[in-house]
Amino acid sequence: MKGDLKIPKVTGVEVAVVKRENDDELWDVIIINRNSYPLNHVLITSKGYGSINGIKQQTTTFRYLIDHLGPNSYTKIEPIQNSVFHLTNEYWVSYYLHEEIYDKKYIFLPESIQQKYVAAIPGFDLKGVLHL
Repeated sequence: MKGDLKIPKVTGVEVAVVKRENDDELWDVIIINRNSYPLNHVLITSKGYGSINGIKQQTTTFRYLIDHLGPNSYTKIEPIQNSVFHLTNEYWVSYYLHEEIYDKKYIFLPESIQQKYVAAIPGFDLKGVLHL
């Protein structure tokens, strides 16, 4: 039964963490639609989890709805403070397209969001850490 499910592959959708200008502590998480068609009713959950010195840590789980994300565009999901970069930061993106549901987890591993990993994001005037 599980083998009968057709799970479409997400393409052209990316999540990035973009550093704010003139702010050393606050960054923005964005979603990018590189497709030539819009995405409607995009649902996103975000959470952080991990441990430090053997003590488990977890952030609150947040849920977002983006009604419309135009073709070849991006929008902000949420701000993120560098104080949670030691955690695994997870973004689960889901949307419908042609009556099929698409979903994908974008996971930023601990310490993967750092200034030394910031690079230009192709196609946009942005610099950040891109997760494909």
